[in-house]
Amino acid sequence: MPARTGTAHVVTTTRKYKGQIYRTHLLRRSYREGGTVRNETLGNLSHLPEPLIEIIRRSLQGETFVPVAQAFEITRSRPHGHVQAVATAMQRLGLASLVASQPCREREQVLAMIASRIVAPHTKLATTRWWHTTTLADDFGVADADEDDLYAAMDWLLARQDRIQKKLASRHLSAGGLVLYDLSSSYFEGTTCPLARLGYNRDGKKGLLQVNYGLLTDARGCPVAVSVHEGNTADSRTFMPTVHKLREDFGIERMVMVGDRGMVSQKAIDEMREADGIGWITALKSASIRALLEQGQLQMDLFDERNLLELSSPDYPGERLVACRNEALARLRAHKREELLAATERNLEKIKARVDAGRLSGQDAIGVRVGKIINQYKVAKHFDLSITDAALSWTRKQDSLASEAALDGLYIVRTSVPATQMDAPECVRNYKSLANVERAFRSLKTIDLKVRPIHHRTADRVRAHIFLCMLAYYVEWHLREAWRELMFADTEQQAKATRDPVAPAQRSASAQAKAATHCLSDGTPAHSFATLMAELANLVRNTCRTPNAGPDAPTFELTTTPEPWHERALALVQAIRP
Repeated sequence: MPARTGTAHVVTTTRKYKGQIYRTHLLRRSYREGGTVRNETLGNLSHLPEPLIEIIRRSLQGETFVPVAQAFEITRSRPHGHVQAVATAMQRLGLASLVASQPCREREQVLAMIASRIVAPHTKLATTRWWHTTTLADDFGVADADEDDLYAAMDWLLARQDRIQKKLASRHLSAGGLVLYDLSSSYFEGTTCPLARLGYNRDGKKGLLQVNYGLLTDARGCPVAVSVHEGNTADSRTFMPTVHKLREDFGIERMVMVGDRGMVSQKAIDEMREADGIGWITALKSASIRALLEQGQLQMDLFDERNLLELSSPDYPGERLVACRNEALARLRAHKREELLAATERNLEKIKARVDAGRLSGQDAIGVRVGKIINQYKVAKHFDLSITDAALSWTRKQDSLASEAALDGLYIVRTSVPATQMDAPECVRNYKSLANVERAFRSLKTIDLKVRPIHHRTADRVRAHIFLCMLAYYVEWHLREAWRELMFADTEQQAKATRDPVAPAQRSASAQAKAATHCLSDGTPAHSFATLMAELANLVRNTCRTPNAGPDAPTFELTTTPEPWHERALALVQAIRP
């Protein structure tokens, strides 16, 4: 009998029995016998793993399988996930049309610089070398750009700053809404920039030249505009030009400006009072608070059963004063003051020991040594010193200490906004929202974007650099908001609108759990912004080709399959709305 010939194939059948699903995989051969097609079962493959059954099925269909190493080789792997997240956020925010309505080479380079500032901040020269190590240069179309191209793009961007900020203002500021403003500074590397001046250094870099810059945000801390000033410019001198810019350039006629006590001067308040539609929220300085106490307009016993009260004063006509006393802050300041006093006395004891031992004598010589340390901790005003040629003694000024202690934990918010528009607790909350601007400065200066140190030599390049960093923070701010549930950030933001505005802020139970366990509710790790970006960088784009095919062999790209955690992070970015 001649051997039967035919075609082998895998047949899968499914049946349901007593609620269970059973699948059977049979190896069969089809052949023709006397004009009739018949099937013969050669074996049962059901005991084999599903992937192996699939390989057998495809092999019988004519596919050829070879070891992976013989099929293709990876010639290059570049981190991609973090670039994809930033690029997606920029797309969702419409940043390209925000920068320029029409595509151009400069716009591509500016967008690439913004993205690279978020992913890995470097100097412009280092950026052109770094971004080739990721997919950023290719994805943004700037693979051939050098540092001179980037500097030219910065000049182009600066010329468009007013138009871009006007678009941001129309997007995020509303008539009658809150506008937050604060000033910070960053130090220079070099001495040639005309903006570089010695001033109040917020970076702790005494003796270094610096530049000041003011950041304007909405009530949430989302950046809208930035202005750059010489390093010795006082905070209050930058405030009213910002108000005028809001009205004249951005078209915001009615607003409530929120600024720190050192920012909003009496001169600025007088000017705003004369302008229709401008309200303000600020705070009194300690000298003004002490005057209210001494005049009896504010009595401390009013805080025995409450921590917030509203009052008025003839010294502040047409304004509301909201006095607050934070007991926890009062205890902290008292403890800190005692530590500083004790530290100062320990230093004085060392000098006194030398005087008593005869190793230091003469009123002038002793006075010089005392002068070097007496105000090291800013408490010289609390000591009475007695210096002779052979003796040193001191006593604490109890009246001075009592006067200062009376202000511990006490602050007064000052506002022109009527009670019908904003009650007292809301005034305090809105004043404290300046912390959102301070958070922006921390991110700009140290945590992520690293605006400092500034290496540029011309004033316009410094302005362009800081504006570029602000745009990068604009994207990062939205990323942080989108990723709140993945990070250590508190997701229960609505509670801020109802909690006690004076008592120390408390994180929600869910945020405390994340901080304690370093995990989310589903057991996956909680992240900071930096570690989350580093995790996304593990998604890489591989360039592949056929092995041993020569340098001109065609290549193809294959991106790492994202894990569920990566998919979750990228899906949250897709949900960003401007």
